[in-house]
Amino acid sequence: MALTDRPLLSVLDLVPRSQGMTPQEAIAASRALAQDLDEAGYHRLWMAEHHGSEAFMSSATSLLLGHVAEHTDRIRLGSGGVMLPNHSPLMVAEYYGTLATIHGDRFDLGLGRAPGTDPMTAAALSRGSAHLPDFAREVGELHAYLGAPRSGARVRALPGEGTAVPLWMLGSSTGGAQVAAALGLPFSFASHFAPQQLEMALQVYREHFDAEAETAQVERPYTMAGINVLVAPTREEAEYLFTSSQLMAARIRTGQPAPVDPPVEDLASAVPEELLSMTADFHRVRAVGTPSEVVAQLESFAAQHQLDELIITTYTHDPELRRRSFRLLAEEWGLPG
Repeated sequence: MALTDRPLLSVLDLVPRSQGMTPQEAIAASRALAQDLDEAGYHRLWMAEHHGSEAFMSSATSLLLGHVAEHTDRIRLGSGGVMLPNHSPLMVAEYYGTLATIHGDRFDLGLGRAPGTDPMTAAALSRGSAHLPDFAREVGELHAYLGAPRSGARVRALPGEGTAVPLWMLGSSTGGAQVAAALGLPFSFASHFAPQQLEMALQVYREHFDAEAETAQVERPYTMAGINVLVAPTREEAEYLFTSSQLMAARIRTGQPAPVDPPVEDLASAVPEELLSMTADFHRVRAVGTPSEVVAQLESFAAQHQLDELIITTYTHDPELRRRSFRLLAEEWGLPG
């Protein structure tokens, strides 16, 4: 893949908290990372809604995005995503319309159906329906609230009306792909943790994309996919640091949430073999190694799936090594920072 054919590079941040770190320190670390990404020339930074998590401090996503916007200048910011059944479309339009009113055209609104939490916490959120028809209807309502003023409308998002914050559809299955296609929205697939249906979802999306839909945001199918990345000066160090991410996946799979663990020399001694095989899909889509190795892996993944954009997620116990990973990748990729 030639340099000019490379997809855009973006970043997904769940505001991870490492063991020994306070929530305040985790948010400060993500703010520092956002400033690095802004300076390096990454295209966009998204934050994802999670609730009741010991590891991720991103429950109030819109507040975090407003905080990051105050400390960056250029990078696009957005939700990756807002779990729409957890909220009313009107409130989402007001929150993101307010961000756009304050900071201008820097925000994206990625939308998903998953709860982003456990069943009890989901119930406490007074979660609504996640069925595809209901979800698609609420996306349409949100689109209308953010669009041009409607004659005679009794319910309006103020601020928000007229901001036209770009909508994205997120998904980890063909369901999200169907909604994205029917509504004419750009589509981001969560292959960084659920890669099983990546190819099928992209096929469904591309074959059924409707550029004439009232909610359409793009003229042709536009695809992004997630990938786990860790860059270090040597492959050995990268694989060692990546064990923190693998341990995190094991905790998620076994329902034992905790802040991000330090890396381990021997993963097999820390995680039973049967559990490692159960969590393999969490990191099947990965690019881990030296800067040149990771760039080659990213190019191959993007070319294989004909992606317009890659969205990268990186976890390390030491937040400074996470920042280093993104700096090394930016330098090797040739970002304009």
